[in-house]
Order: sequence, then structure tokens, then C-alpha cells
Amino acid sequence: MRLTFLGTGSAMPLPDRVQTGLLLERDDRRLLVDVGSGVLNRLAATDAGYEGVSTVLLTHHHLDHVSDLLPLLKARWLAGETRLEVVGPAGTKAHVDALLDAYAYLDGRVNLRVREVGAHDFSVAGFDVTARGTRHSMDGLAYRFAGEDGEGDLAISSDTEAFEGMAAFADGAAVVVHDCSFPDGVDVSNHPTPTTLGEALAGHEYGRVYLTHLYPHTQGRHDRMLDAIEGRFDGDVRFARDGLRVEC
Repeated sequence: MRLTFLGTGSAMPLPDRVQTGLLLERDDRRLLVDVGSGVLNRLAATDAGYEGVSTVLLTHHHLDHVSDLLPLLKARWLAGETRLEVVGPAGTKAHVDALLDAYAYLDGRVNLRVREVGAHDFSVAGFDVTARGTRHSMDGLAYRFAGEDGEGDLAISSDTEAFEGMAAFADGAAVVVHDCSFPDGVDVSNHPTPTTLGEALAGHEYGRVYLTHLYPHTQGRHDRMLDAIEGRFDGDVRFARDGLRVEC
């Protein structure tokens, strides 16, 4: 399974970090996880392109995770693609319906399927997934994607506080993608800081942990953020960046 970080930024994007989006690929299967502003452009630069991705899995409905959803639908329609599946937590159908009410000319342009999932096991686009709830200002889901032969799992936290339940959910995964929105010293809830993340991860084992959903506040502070995490968690922690590709 290959993961491409399309967007590693936040609701306050940076020139080199657009909003949240991840591309998963295995053989001829492709899945887009979240589709924030700028992600469609990043996707267009991949080998798959927006023509090659017909399924989107949403973690939650905050704007920086969904704002390129209708632009993706329109781009696929104009490219001659005929279908799009949108999967996400409770409320996804109402969210998509409201978007199409606002942009009615896009309704019916492609064969659109919307499916809602919860904190349970399911399959999407040929990937086997386990979901659990997050701790955020909006209800959302974290996802764990099964690797082949019981190895190479990928866990994605989505936007969430750091807490033991999430750390345990990802335990043993080859790759963990975790929110680390702000450096220490920022008074924030619903997102981790390096210290709270390091404390939550302590005692668990992962192949690699990639930090994402980075606000401008983290600029110039990456080394200190890593020091804070590594002072509490003895593992391989790295910063994600737009365009980074990793194998799980």
C-alpha cells in the first residue's frame, strides 16, 4: 500500500502546504481520504489524476477537509468520468445534498453514490477499514487500513486530541498519520500539541509516525516539536510534507 500526502496543512494553509488530503493506492485500487482546498490540484499532479480516483472517504465535515469535493465532482464530469462515491460519517449524505442544493447544475452530472459509515469495520474501494471515533469539535472518524497478510497497516487519526484510545487504535501499524496542529505553548483544545501527543503515544509501537495538519504556528519549530515528542515516546517520528510518498 502506498500513501501520498497531497495536503498536510490546515484551515490556515501555507504556500507549500494545502489543506488535508491523502491518496492511498494498492495495485489498481485508489482511495482519496479527505479533500480540502488545494487537494484537487495536488491530485492532478499524480499519476492517478482526478480521473483515476472515483472514491472519497471523509473523516469529518469541517471545511478544510471537504472544500474540494464538488470541484472534484465537476472535474471528473468534465473529464468524461461517470461516477463518484463519497463515504463518510453520519451526516455525509445531508452535507452532500446541501452542496448540490447550492450548486444544482452539478446534480446528476455523474452517477453519485453516498454512503455513511460508523465506528466499525467496512470496505471501501477495495480497502478493508476499521474506524473509531475521534475527540474533536465535530464528530468524526479515524481510520485504520489493513495491510496485506496482516502486515503494513496504515492508521490515520484525522483531527483529534491525542489520547490513549487513539494511540491504542493505531498500535502496531506500520505507518501512523497523526494530527499535530500546534507547538507547545499554544492554548488549544480538539488538537494535540507535541507534549500531549508524545504522552499518548508512550508505551505503544509503530513503524513510523508522520505529523500532519500543521498550522502556520509550527513554522520554524519542527525541531523543538520533535524533541518534545521524542522526550516521551521512543519511536520514529517525522513531519509529513505535501507530495511525500511512503510505502506501508
